[in-house]
Parts: sequence; C-alpha cells; structure tokens
Amino acid sequence: MSGRPQSADDTVSEPHTPSTDADQHGRADPPALELALVQYADRPDRCTVHPPDATGVERMSTWISVDRSLVVDAASMR
Repeated sequence: MSGRPQSADDTVSEPHTPSTDADQHGRADPPALELALVQYADRPDRCTVHPPDATGVERMSTWISVDRSLVVDAASMR
C-alpha cells in the first residue's frame, strides 16, 4: 500500500488539497443542501436535509432527518 488514495477503479490518484480560493470549488466549500420540514401534531416536528439536485436512489441514500429542535442557523454558530 502506498498511502495515497485510490479511486473506485483501483488507480492511484494524487491527494486532493481543499480549495480556499473563493473563485474555485473544493472541499472547503460548504455543500448546497435543502431542508424539508414535516410537522406532527403528536410528536416533535422533523427536518430532513438532502442535496437539492439528487434524484432517485441517490436522494434516498444521501439524506438525514433530525428533530426540528436540533436545527440551528449556521451563522449563529460562527
């Protein structure tokens, strides 16, 4: 093992350096996500967060749901 990341086809790739340049997209950029709120009468409301452009199986496998009381504005955490 060389210690370098491998892609799905087992070819060795160079390590990725996150982008910090505002004109370039990379790992340092926050992902675009959508939030769907479901309100319940008899239990806590739930928020489901998912990528906005995902469809089909991809959308079903790239989401997370949490109680509404746990969701906060990102700007309030900075």
